[in-house]
Amino acid sequence: MPAFADPADPRLQTIEQKVHAGERLSFEDGLFLDESVDVLTLGRLANQVRERRWGDLAFYNTNLHLNPTNVCIYRCKFCAFRADLRDERAYTVDEKIIHDRVAEAKQKGATEIHVVGGLHHKKKFDWYVDVIRTIHDAWPELHIKAWTPVEIHWFAHMTKKSYEWIFEQLIDAGLGSLPGGGAEIFDPEVRSQICEHKADSKQWFDVHDAAHRAGLRSNATMLYGHVEQAKHRIDHLIRLRDQQDKTGGFQTFIPLAFHPENTKLDHLPKPSGMTDLRMVALSRLMLDNFDHIKAYWIMLGEKTAQTALAFGADDLDGTVVHEEIYHDAGATTPEGLTVEQLHRLIREAGREPVERDTLYRRVLRDAEQPVKWRVGEPVAPLTAA
Repeated sequence: MPAFADPADPRLQTIEQKVHAGERLSFEDGLFLDESVDVLTLGRLANQVRERRWGDLAFYNTNLHLNPTNVCIYRCKFCAFRADLRDERAYTVDEKIIHDRVAEAKQKGATEIHVVGGLHHKKKFDWYVDVIRTIHDAWPELHIKAWTPVEIHWFAHMTKKSYEWIFEQLIDAGLGSLPGGGAEIFDPEVRSQICEHKADSKQWFDVHDAAHRAGLRSNATMLYGHVEQAKHRIDHLIRLRDQQDKTGGFQTFIPLAFHPENTKLDHLPKPSGMTDLRMVALSRLMLDNFDHIKAYWIMLGEKTAQTALAFGADDLDGTVVHEEIYHDAGATTPEGLTVEQLHRLIREAGREPVERDTLYRRVLRDAEQPVKWRVGEPVAPLTAA
């Protein structure tokens, strides 16, 4: 068991003073917290930041996932989802499946559909655009959060067009925002070990920069618990913080726990629940200009995600029906939760559930027909980021 810093350690006391005063933590502060401070102290400090901003509110949304294909040109070592074109596991959805998914979203009263998948090298850019257009034409009110920066970079590579042109086509088809996948760990030495050849960190940021300039909001992630070290995690968080200073376009940060099962890194242990809580707390403390920290229950498990609401997280994601990527990597969580189950998890944690849409506006439900909804006011933090 590691030896953690004594509460009287002057470095820890200085950091506590910064947290109380709402001051920005440095790289050295973050490294010390990650390597030398116990999880309960981290949680206590992160919870102060979380409650200062959101009080007892905890957010969720009603959403479905669509993974249009698992065929992928890349061979990331951490991925259990991808398949080769001729693999017996390989699949690509057709228009009927997309329409069925949209019909299910309507039936469940979903406000968002989350679309990510593999980079199918036999599909032209128009196919990816048509996935968005098919959803949007079938139900214009449904928010489409789709295509990570890795996919956007691939589209630019395929078409020899700029990111700006790519976003013009996607927005015209109905794109509403970007998810935050593909970030993994930004350090090039780590990327070369787990996802070489994929879009690098500069390209990931360039895509988000272009998205923010186009008026889109986006999320950000970090995949932890594999070959990275504390210095890589803190560097990752500070790079995100610097980008947010420039554009302000990130909405939410999601720390993602690595699931080794069925991957080329299956010799590594899965991160523990304590590690998961450390990463949530550390993220809340370092990302002072991000409004939201999400505890993604699909990856963390319901119990750890619930506990994370006391360790800096203010969002559980949503109902997440039909998620496949992390379940292929051994996630044993359900493929979806009901709104009632999310409410129970949140209330048992001493928080008050608030349904929000993708852009963090309150969702107002019809009392007699809950599947009917309209968008209300944006949620407002008690203190600004």
